[in-house]
Amino acid sequence: MGTTDGDGKKQEMLNLLTSTQIVIHDALKKSGYNEEMYHLLAEPIRTVSVRIPVRMDDGSTKIFSGFRAQHNDAVGPTMGGVRFHPRINVDEIKALSMWMSLKCGIADLPFGGGKGGIICNPRTMSFGELERLSRGYVRSISQIVGQVKDIPAPDMYTNSQIMAWMLDEYSSLRQYDSPGFITGKPLVLGGSEGREKAGAKGVIICIEEAAKRRGIQLKGARVIIQGFGNAGGYIAKFLHDSGVIIVGISDVYGAIYHPDGLNINYLLDRRDSFGTVTTLFEGAITNQALLEHDCDILVPAAVSNQITAENAGSIKAGIVVEAANGPTTLEATKILTERGILLVPDVLAGAGGVTVSYFEWVQNNQGYYWTEEEVAVKLRERLVKSFNDVYDLAESRNISMRLAAYMVGVRKMAEASRFRGWL
Repeated sequence: MGTTDGDGKKQEMLNLLTSTQIVIHDALKKSGYNEEMYHLLAEPIRTVSVRIPVRMDDGSTKIFSGFRAQHNDAVGPTMGGVRFHPRINVDEIKALSMWMSLKCGIADLPFGGGKGGIICNPRTMSFGELERLSRGYVRSISQIVGQVKDIPAPDMYTNSQIMAWMLDEYSSLRQYDSPGFITGKPLVLGGSEGREKAGAKGVIICIEEAAKRRGIQLKGARVIIQGFGNAGGYIAKFLHDSGVIIVGISDVYGAIYHPDGLNINYLLDRRDSFGTVTTLFEGAITNQALLEHDCDILVPAAVSNQITAENAGSIKAGIVVEAANGPTTLEATKILTERGILLVPDVLAGAGGVTVSYFEWVQNNQGYYWTEEEVAVKLRERLVKSFNDVYDLAESRNISMRLAAYMVGVRKMAEASRFRGWL
């Protein structure tokens, strides 16, 4: 970003929050809502910062900072992931909680958006340290979460084991079993079939629908995926198995590209637990160079602000499907849309995870569990409708898919807020 690493990340996250507010403002204005509605939805209704003391393996005590933001609960309880990462801050968590509200609105779920996070580096922490941190976080936010208040879920560098520790700690505090308190749990503790792959499945559904709209035959289509972690790896695997040619992938250290396609199964077998694989190969290129290579469909599945005004004019893909949070800036969105490139925004393409979290919550509440096939069918039905709602609105109003997605996403919570008499 042209600054020192720390300052650059801070500015990036401030821009993330600001850009989210800008599009929400435009969406509300185009939908006929007043400024008061914007001011209600421009910030979370509740944001909590906590300090978590954790006994480390060497006997010392380290104090970690954590956050939980609840954007809007007019529709119902808030829901959203908890991420463990060394470079997060409260502005990022606020923005992501707002995106969760939009995802819930787009998928027509009875939730508002929530998001949490802890500033830590899980790569350097032991199993025991991660458990103590997870339990400490739940103790610190226990008064504001619960299955009818705010439901956490997995996110960046958290998984079903961390959700299990959090569930156990919450159940101990409440002195009764509370499977609906959290989603993304192991199956044996009330998790849902298909939850782990739900985020990637949602992206695949959006890729399929976008290809249909643009008349692209997926079998034999050339795809680049930036990011090879949990989401990017699953996306690559699903597409490869369906006959798509993956010509490029990347991780945090670089990228590899081959016009005739990559052996995805070979790469998946050799990546480490954090999705790193490019260090094993000579001739790796940069992530930015990969984005500008020739392909039919580009899937940014890594980090934010990857497609900017500087490189948007060099993107050669006909379709861009955002699997990461905020990989395309507002300026780049405008450039891509003007160039006729179909951009499927993150708040639509990324709705698979929260949708299956909703399914898990429903199954916990009713005590009856669905098969993986049933979950897959329900997910496809909901996301195909969501995609078509957004695409048709964008076409009818001659606006970008991002603005259309925000218009669909804000509608439910704006109407619920109005009916409650908040405005």
